Amino acid sequence: MTIEEMKNVDVRTVDPETLVDITTIEIDESLSKEERVAEFLRQVKNPYCFRVGKMVVKNVYSNDGVSLRERFEQFARTL
Repeated sequence: MTIEEMKNVDVRTVDPETLVDITTIEIDESLSKEERVAEFLRQVKNPYCFRVGKMVVKNVYSNDGVSLRERFEQFARTL
């Protein structure tokens, strides 16, 4: 699957059973950051669409330099 195909997966029509459940992913914390990222990508197969348990998640990435933690904190403040 190409990157564009991964980005374009429609969460409304995708078969959840074809997606990786990220709760099953295990990453060796002793690896370098680059190696951990590579291992995550290898295991998740599609970093744009995956499952967390039974929930299908569609992920969008930006190049604005804001970390995922910071983004979640921003989101939590708006609730």
